[in-house]
Amino acid sequence: MLAVAMHKANVYMDLSGWSPKYFPPSLVQYANTFLQDKCFFGSDHPYLTPGRWLADFEKIQMKPEVKEKILLKNAQKLFGL
Repeated sequence: MLAVAMHKANVYMDLSGWSPKYFPPSLVQYANTFLQDKCFFGSDHPYLTPGRWLADFEKIQMKPEVKEKILLKNAQKLFGL
């Protein structure tokens, strides 16, 4: 998915479906750099509650400005909000 998102302008990544504490280091690295404008938060409720996902997301090594993009700014830009 990382390679597809890197090479296709119209492909974005929803980071829901697993807890951020299980993100592989490569995903964290790419989300922090090359793909910071193409990653989004998505809820997987009720399987993984938004509260739990966000708590785990705060614990990973992600730049604060990238966290803001993933949680809000990227969706605003993509959907023109």
